[in-house]
Amino acid sequence: MDPVAVASQCLRVLVLALILGAPLPRAWAQGPQAAFPPDHAAVRAAWRPSDVRLLASDGKELQRLRTDFSSRRGDWLPLADVSAALLRAVVASEDRRFYTHGGVDWLASASAAWSSAWGIGARRGASTLSMQLAAFLDPTLRRGPAGRGILQKLDQMQAAMALESRWTKSEILEAYLNLAAWRGELVGVDALSRVLFQKHASGLNLREAALAAVLLRGPNAPVPLLVQRSCALMRELGRPDACHGLRGFVQAALSRAGEARFDAPALAPHWTRLLRDVGLADARGEIHSTLDRGLQEAAVRSVRRRLGELRGTGVTDAAVVVLDNRSGAVLAYVGSSGVLSEAAQVDHARAVRQAGSTLKPFLYAMALDQQRLTAASLLDDSPVGLDGGGGLYVPDNYDHRFGGWVSARTALASSLNVPAVRTLMLVGPDALAARLSALGLPLDRGGDYYGYSLALGSADVTLLSLSNAYRALARGGDYAPVNLSARPGSEAQGGIRLYSPEAAWIVGDMLADRAARARTFGLDSPLTTRFWTAVKTGTSRDMRDNWCVGWSIDYTVGVWVGNSAGASMRDVSGVSGAGPIWHDVFDWLYRRHAPPQPARPPGVTGQAVSFAGLEPERIEYFLGDTAQARFVPPDLAADHGRPRIAEPVDGTILALDPDIPWDRQRLRLRAVDARSRSVTDARWFLDGQPYGQGPGMVPDWAPSPGTHVFELRSPQGTVLDRSRVFVRGGRFAVGEAVWDVGAGRPGGPGTGNHPDAQGKH
Repeated sequence: MDPVAVASQCLRVLVLALILGAPLPRAWAQGPQAAFPPDHAAVRAAWRPSDVRLLASDGKELQRLRTDFSSRRGDWLPLADVSAALLRAVVASEDRRFYTHGGVDWLASASAAWSSAWGIGARRGASTLSMQLAAFLDPTLRRGPAGRGILQKLDQMQAAMALESRWTKSEILEAYLNLAAWRGELVGVDALSRVLFQKHASGLNLREAALAAVLLRGPNAPVPLLVQRSCALMRELGRPDACHGLRGFVQAALSRAGEARFDAPALAPHWTRLLRDVGLADARGEIHSTLDRGLQEAAVRSVRRRLGELRGTGVTDAAVVVLDNRSGAVLAYVGSSGVLSEAAQVDHARAVRQAGSTLKPFLYAMALDQQRLTAASLLDDSPVGLDGGGGLYVPDNYDHRFGGWVSARTALASSLNVPAVRTLMLVGPDALAARLSALGLPLDRGGDYYGYSLALGSADVTLLSLSNAYRALARGGDYAPVNLSARPGSEAQGGIRLYSPEAAWIVGDMLADRAARARTFGLDSPLTTRFWTAVKTGTSRDMRDNWCVGWSIDYTVGVWVGNSAGASMRDVSGVSGAGPIWHDVFDWLYRRHAPPQPARPPGVTGQAVSFAGLEPERIEYFLGDTAQARFVPPDLAADHGRPRIAEPVDGTILALDPDIPWDRQRLRLRAVDARSRSVTDARWFLDGQPYGQGPGMVPDWAPSPGTHVFELRSPQGTVLDRSRVFVRGGRFAVGEAVWDVGAGRPGGPGTGNHPDAQGKH
């Protein structure tokens, strides 16, 4: 604006001031203020949404997380992204001479001053869009509780003219629409359109634009007044027909004031919260992550689809983590199943859950490194009783069957429990607990606390920490923490050597062996992929959690399935619950190519081995000089498969249950050979007396209090195996009477108060 025009406008303000009888503001007496207005680009750059924005590796938005609750602000929108209908409605409602005045509408100001001075007509404001914007930019110009005084009004006029001298009309209108408060906590046209109207600002129609424009005049005005003003504005704009049904439209729009933003992706809320909490948001409120947008979407889809298939089994939640083996970057992170979850805000990827069988690979890797066993070593998969401090610990397999002698390869791949416990007896619970802690798992107790149950995953872990521990195996035994601050293309992480590359490679080869896992999972299951992957499942006690974690040469993928309340699932295991999601994620990762198998370390040698018919002959892999060609179980080598007592386990302690009638309580007797097949020609003896012979001919035993010894004898009378059982007595109710079962057999000598011995009660 030229000096003549500025002088003319100043003269008009002076005249107006004289009319109103007010002195000039001090700022005007000292000349124009140099600090106002700020540059338009600076105002735009200083704008901050009320949300932190998570950006994928390609820069696209994945998630918004609200962090400022003083107001609800969206993005700064350029004028080109705002509908023409809204621009027209705002100008018509707020400042009809906007494009012709220089910041102050003198005609409207004079009319308002005249009406105010003489009390003629209703009081009217004369603030232009430029004057309102000046108040947005300068807090000293904002209306106070008692309104604006004359001096403040004149300051506002001066600021508006300064704005007009430096900003274009488009810049003024753009800034106004982005800085204005519309309704309640909604500030800015982006928040307004995406929340109240659930659409982009570029798509607002005339009716929506009219309601938005009148909200500027009274952001919290009641519905009847908003309907009246909107209808009047639409009539002024030549569309009186749009007033039909306006009340319902206004009520519906205002009812959405608390809804989520329209078209805002919500793919990674838990990862956004975690990165925000560790301070990775920049000055603009943006978090630049390594999440792959396509992979994240695929993981979310798989969770929702697979959980839908499990409806009715007690499953409501799931979590997925995908890690880059090389850099430690998180490529996908699903913390819950969203709308399917009973606790969608809980980050189940960082919730502590019982690990189940997922800890077994770390145990076997330790045993291999210590050369306590090889992948071909035979382990006895038969009942075993261990002193658990508070009683006898008798581990069982998932399918409640025992396989006799099996190789370590089969035991790990098929997730057999008893061989894992026997392996832990070689390694030691303390050593395993220390190694698991070194792998970043959140164990808060030592090995003596968990005991031998640690082999079966009695410790609590999180999916994120467990997946990263598996990444150490994928990296050849080299552990490094999850790289939260990684960026796309980050360098490979340095780590700490916890396993030898040879042991890590052999464990991976065992977990990738489809034939070795066939005993438990079959040849065709979700664990089978068309490319090389090593995978392990796990199911916690009482079916509360199930897991599927595995890796390829490039990625480690972990999946947890369960529910936030911790209730048991029904007929869901790691292979049927978490396994399909795991398979889906890996299928997406390698949808265009197949990865190679990790190269075999130089310290691993291959050797043809046989197992005396227990398992098929094959090429097996060994560390250093541990290779051998033939593996035969001790029973077969020494006595050609001498039978043994499978049940009861030697040292079993039983207690009669007073809630079950004493004559209904039974203990099963079972004898097997070295291959866990039923024995047909062995004879049972109880406390030195014959008891029965052969399968189907040995009746279940009715326990009696005391110490008893079972023996298995050959037809020639040779003792083949012996098992000692301790039975504690109990107190039973018979009719209205109560009697104690003490030492000896109930009803026999020594009871003295058995109902049958007394004849009646």
